[in-house]
Amino acid sequence: MTEPAPGGARGPAEGAAPALDALDRRLLNLVQSEFPLVPQPFAALGEKLGVAESEVIERLRAARDSGVLRSLSAIFDAYRVGYRSTLVCLSVPEERLEGAAAAVSAHPGVSHNYGREHEYNLWFVLALPRERDLEAEVADLARRTGATKYHLLPNLKLYKIGVEYDVEEGENRAQRPRRPGGPRRELTEGDMALVRVLQEELPLEGRPFAQPARDVGMTEDALLSRAAALQEEGIMRRFAAVIRHRIAGFAANGMTCWIVPEEGIDEIGYRFAAYPQVSHCYRRPTYDDWPYAIFTMIHAMTREKCEETVRKMAAEIGIGTYTVLYSHTEYKKERVKYYAQ
Repeated sequence: MTEPAPGGARGPAEGAAPALDALDRRLLNLVQSEFPLVPQPFAALGEKLGVAESEVIERLRAARDSGVLRSLSAIFDAYRVGYRSTLVCLSVPEERLEGAAAAVSAHPGVSHNYGREHEYNLWFVLALPRERDLEAEVADLARRTGATKYHLLPNLKLYKIGVEYDVEEGENRAQRPRRPGGPRRELTEGDMALVRVLQEELPLEGRPFAQPARDVGMTEDALLSRAAALQEEGIMRRFAAVIRHRIAGFAANGMTCWIVPEEGIDEIGYRFAAYPQVSHCYRRPTYDDWPYAIFTMIHAMTREKCEETVRKMAAEIGIGTYTVLYSHTEYKKERVKYYAQ
């Protein structure tokens, strides 16, 4: 039996969507999925779009100023760079929610922090170096926020990850499901230095990799070659832009949590992940009061579109018991800075 969908969204709006013309939309699609790791990436993008490098830079600066372009940098796999991470849900008394959210967001290891419409009303992702006690850190945050209960929901199996908002067609077009990469290895000091510079916001200028290369004592070509190697190895998931989905018009952010049979769970997970509207698909642990093993994230222009996708998935895969948790407030969304000095 499907649980009823939550009510209307709460919380402040992120502002009106900026005016984007057809070229802006093509450019924003490209930088999310095909950002070139070359010394003059904006010239390469201009060639593909048939415009000058200067126009590409000017349009991206405007997108950054308007807020639709959240970031442009390397995106690393927390596990592969030597960190442990977990999704956490807290149940916080409603009158304490804003203060609890502020306390969670202040933690430097928190990347995402959302208020969601559920008894478990505060959801965040925490990443820490492996030598830190992740469980103890979560327990301390739960105590300080006044949570009445909480759960750690680490990724037990990744079926898919990757958000690409098609701002031309108004749909999510997330990448295909990816099978696990090779084993994790210890990063060298040189690897860590690369992580530090590549995770920083890329300057919007003609040769944006020149200064990062100087910072690590490399040529541009050497830095880009090492970046490509880290990506091939799976340490760097990709180098890409991240779009503010609400400002770009994707107002509905529905985390659908599914009760699935243990038998054949991975097959079900990969079937969910195959839907292009699904950006994230994970298997996570269950608890007595939280029986949902598979999580899928869907971003859409409207809740109705999101609900339509969820109903289609449920009917086609034959999983009828689920709940959709919509976010009402984005308290924090920014990358954790790995190996920050």
